[in-house]
Amino acid sequence: MEILSTCEAQTREIAKKYAETLNRGDVVVLSGELGAGKTAFVKGVADYFGLSGVTSPTYAYLNVYGDFIYHYDCYRLSCGDDAVMLGLTDYFGGENICLIEWAENVSDVLPENIKTVKIEKTGENGRKIVL
Repeated sequence: MEILSTCEAQTREIAKKYAETLNRGDVVVLSGELGAGKTAFVKGVADYFGLSGVTSPTYAYLNVYGDFIYHYDCYRLSCGDDAVMLGLTDYFGGENICLIEWAENVSDVLPENIKTVKIEKTGENGRKIVL
């Protein structure tokens, strides 16, 4: 499914609606260039669950919201072994929902049944979101 967004607020609303389809144990890969809106999408998922305080986990690798939303940023990882050594893969398939930015850097350790969200810039504020 392809959806167009014209602003961050709309991206968050799209993500909030998408969150209705998520179950504990899901691993969602978020792809898109820097500034595409991946963290905004995570904010929308958190909104659905009544959670706030979402920030980019770039320097921490992982932020946890409400004890079950696990938000990863694998931008600074070079391979799946890095994620394993940091214990990041320990949470895949558990009683949580994992949302992973820059998952292509750790693709070799991702579970088989992942969900993918692709966000592309279509202009200064425009985005194409492929679910």
